[in-house]
Amino acid sequence: MARILDQPRYKCAMAAMQTVHGITRALPILHAGPGCAEKLNGSPGSSGYFSPHIFPCTNISENEVIFGGEERLKETVANSLKVIDADLYVVLTGCASEIIGDDVAEIVGNFKDAGKPVIYASTPGFKGNNYLGHEWVLQAIIEQYLKPAAGKVKGLINIWAGIPLHDPFWLGNLRALERLVEELGLTPNTIFGHGRGLKNIDKIPEAELNLLISPWLGLNSVKLLERQFGTPYLHYPTLPIGAFETSKFLRAVGECTGADRQKVETIIAGHEEEYYYYIERFADVFLETRVMAKSFAVVSDAQYTLALTKFLANDLGLYPSKQYITDDTPEEYQEQVAGYFNELNYGVQAEVGFSSDGRQIQEEIRNTDFHGYPLILGSSWEKKIAEETKAHYLAMSWPLIERLVINSTYVGYDGGLRLLEDIYSIVLTRFN
Repeated sequence: MARILDQPRYKCAMAAMQTVHGITRALPILHAGPGCAEKLNGSPGSSGYFSPHIFPCTNISENEVIFGGEERLKETVANSLKVIDADLYVVLTGCASEIIGDDVAEIVGNFKDAGKPVIYASTPGFKGNNYLGHEWVLQAIIEQYLKPAAGKVKGLINIWAGIPLHDPFWLGNLRALERLVEELGLTPNTIFGHGRGLKNIDKIPEAELNLLISPWLGLNSVKLLERQFGTPYLHYPTLPIGAFETSKFLRAVGECTGADRQKVETIIAGHEEEYYYYIERFADVFLETRVMAKSFAVVSDAQYTLALTKFLANDLGLYPSKQYITDDTPEEYQEQVAGYFNELNYGVQAEVGFSSDGRQIQEEIRNTDFHGYPLILGSSWEKKIAEETKAHYLAMSWPLIERLVINSTYVGYDGGLRLLEDIYSIVLTRFN
């Protein structure tokens, strides 16, 4: 019997068009049917130069399926170069074009002297979801566009974290990570969002280090960069939220880059002093209302489920019930990712479930004894189960339909305080 996936938390691989849109003045060109393009173009924002609703598409139909779509693709790329002023053109393939066997590499190769870079990534939905598609776009940039650098730039660090547009907080997270790295006297380099784009992509081979902040996504890319350009990488699996994890993050980056240890500790001490000043000011609020949410469940991708679990357990002292990872984490990473949830303070360990089936997740939450009003952090899909269980509920991952996130972030010391504001603003409504 066919398995039906209820309430999916990701899109097909060709939604990596959002990764392309996250690069200022980069343009995705879809080699797919019009239905695919229509379903994937929805987004509340883009890099700001191209709307996510503007992209060339071959709109292949029955004719191309029978006779091939290579000429159609060649014509679409040529016309895109003529009428759309972009810095980088990225061809993405859908299921139909992959099944009929169009030689996209050859077609794209015809434009090597076009004056603007044209690359391609194989992104049919039957190969994977948009998390994998994101990495395939990065790998296409590395293999087809980047050139070896004349030398390394001292202190230049490439930062990789999250999926543009799909992650509602992608841009705020990157900027917060940049600020943290800058405090250590390093020069961060990111390629997504305002003021970055192709000029920052060109700097990638010049970096002394690739810094990956992710439980698993991006590992293949930083390993590829190490092979291609000899750039070592630091894999820090936890997105740093709050004082405990952010201080740990700064120490790890400082040690890896040889930063002065005393300087790092001085930076941390200053941040922690201010952070705990605010915590102490509102300690009564946290203590009086903690009984309203003794335990919690996070339903999100590996990045947020891990980061939020560590913050709520380590900084706030809440107890994790079963936590859910919904990004279809590849099996080869699941054991390693699950192990990160055993690294909580006070000897606490969290059970982890890898599932993309909203019905299954919500049934388990429904049958969980939270010992009071639970705290549920997840997507808009979790709103109904939160109402059923009388939970405190904060929507913060895709699909997110009830909040507008422009440049907010929960990363860092200030990000942790902002998350506390959002959670306890909801908790306090129970007293009204």
